[in-house]
Amino acid sequence: MSSPELPSLMTATASPKASPVRVAPGERLRSVRLPGITLAVRSRTPARDDLPPALYVHGLGGSSQNWSALMPLLDGSVASEAVDLPGFGDSPPPDDGNYSVTAHARAVIRYLDASGRGPVHLFGNSLGGAVTTRVAALRPDLVRTLTLVSPALPELRVQRTAVPTGMLAVPGVAALFTRFTKGWTAEQRVRGVMALCYGDPGRVTEEGFRNAVEEMERRLRLPYMWDAMTRSARGIVDAYTLGGQHSLWRQAERVLAPTLLVYGRRDQLVGYRMAQRAARAFRDSRLVSLPDAGHVAMMEYPEAVAAAFRDLLADTTRRASDGVGGSEGHGSGTRQSGVRGAVTSARDGADAERVNGESVNGKPVKGEADDSAADGAVPGAPAVGS
Repeated sequence: MSSPELPSLMTATASPKASPVRVAPGERLRSVRLPGITLAVRSRTPARDDLPPALYVHGLGGSSQNWSALMPLLDGSVASEAVDLPGFGDSPPPDDGNYSVTAHARAVIRYLDASGRGPVHLFGNSLGGAVTTRVAALRPDLVRTLTLVSPALPELRVQRTAVPTGMLAVPGVAALFTRFTKGWTAEQRVRGVMALCYGDPGRVTEEGFRNAVEEMERRLRLPYMWDAMTRSARGIVDAYTLGGQHSLWRQAERVLAPTLLVYGRRDQLVGYRMAQRAARAFRDSRLVSLPDAGHVAMMEYPEAVAAAFRDLLADTTRRASDGVGGSEGHGSGTRQSGVRGAVTSARDGADAERVNGESVNGKPVKGEADDSAADGAVPGAPAVGS
């Protein structure tokens, strides 16, 4: 399950590219070589050496840059690293061409095992939310807390606005789309993705838009861009259809880590109606609703997400000092938490709920001894994941 090899680190980008990847002030980008994959890892210098580690995982079509607005707000709370999944950002494709949710989860697990940073505060958005849910279920020893922003968990009634993204999984559709959009400029593509992913695209600054266009231009020059997109989209669809112990909802019930769920009411890709189901599925969870946010709340309202996470961190630390296990909450229903005040003070008008009780079926869910998902078994500002 884990790799005995330590990663090989470089301070340069992960592999030669036509143009360099943007690195924001205070960030560092390095390459980590692991068996079968090479991962680009974006990091920041923490305020103190004794801060707990955090790892951020982006969504479909995104990159570690999706977390550049949030990470500096948490410099005083965690030591932040954000990973580019294989085939995205500055990470080259995986050697085996496997872009399933299982394969992406395996990449995250291999990195955490090799780096020795676990347990971490694990963050995931969209596809990254599905990936990190699987990681938290399979390797609870690697996860302190789990923060999910619009996680891509299975929906029976998918929103119409999400259908085109799902259609990428159909063989031949990507080729047709490529021919149809051949004349589109990078600016047109970015505006389209922002309209889909942002609750209010007008919140994007001119600098943010320019950065997104530069990243889009860079990605379009990569020969594997559409292959990574289509295969990863297919991986999400496949994960939606899995049943039994491999079901993402079943694995959500198995997550032991305290979980923060962040949903935007204007999300056009993940239905807001899934928020309450997620709050019931994760046994120790709190739900933060952002009425004006879309699919990428950590980019749209980073202050609100940071405030909600700091509240989760403080509560988890307090419960640990009181000897209350994070995965053994009792009772049912919801209660208002301190997140409400923290989030509304960030001008985001958020509602927060805490669900601290048993799993969705009312009984503790025991983890299976073995799961093949462990091991062996569209860009925006600056690169928006869906």
